[in-house]
Amino acid sequence: MVSPFKEIKVDEVLVKIYKNRDEMGKAASLDVAERIREIARVKDTINIVFAAAPSQNEFLSYLNMEKLDWNKINAFHMDEYIGLPADAPQSFASFLKERLFSKKPFKNIFYINGNAVSPEEECNRLSRLLEDNPLDITCMGIGENGHIAFNDPHVADFNDPKKVKIVDLDEKCRQQQVNDGCFKDIDDVPRYAITMTIPTLVSSPFIFCIVPGKQKAEAVRNTLLGPVSESCPASIIRRCKNSILYLDLDSASKLEL
Repeated sequence: MVSPFKEIKVDEVLVKIYKNRDEMGKAASLDVAERIREIARVKDTINIVFAAAPSQNEFLSYLNMEKLDWNKINAFHMDEYIGLPADAPQSFASFLKERLFSKKPFKNIFYINGNAVSPEEECNRLSRLLEDNPLDITCMGIGENGHIAFNDPHVADFNDPKKVKIVDLDEKCRQQQVNDGCFKDIDDVPRYAITMTIPTLVSSPFIFCIVPGKQKAEAVRNTLLGPVSESCPASIIRRCKNSILYLDLDSASKLEL
């Protein structure tokens, strides 16, 4: 067990703040693993969606160490660039395959094909999979612009009728990919992506949101202290029961606690 440095409740979301990102990642992995075990006792299949970003590295590393019924888990990832080669290291499928998906005997892994002949049909295919396999757990992060998955503020919709959609990425979102070291230059970052929508992501009964780093401090502040609105898509977590937000001291630095 890793005890938080501080714990607060903001509306429906429980906020756990840790001294550093390693403790934060370990704590999140322990909580997710325990929830998986609880669900596995009553269900033969557990549907989990994972985020793919450097902010998730510690969490994924520690989750790998857990002894779980991996063969009961259907794994999704929440978004993917359109037009990036499937084996490109920046691909979210590649990211999760390297860090988790290839290491465990999952029941199924539902990859998003960013090179599908018809991206619209790929959205439909993924929507059907989600219809047949409703999410039990969402493991996500928050972007520098407050996005969750690729629901940037200008395309975010708390009442989105779609499960999955095609979006254009705003400049701050694309610049974050450079800041994270995923791309050398913003011109290298694809402009379009496939993403699960906000209603899909928060449809899970259990949401674990892992957000380390000083560069996320403003987004965290807006998420917890600003209005609950699409101007900061992550603010929706404040309406979600059984949601936990994991922070380190850097990402919590603008909360004035």
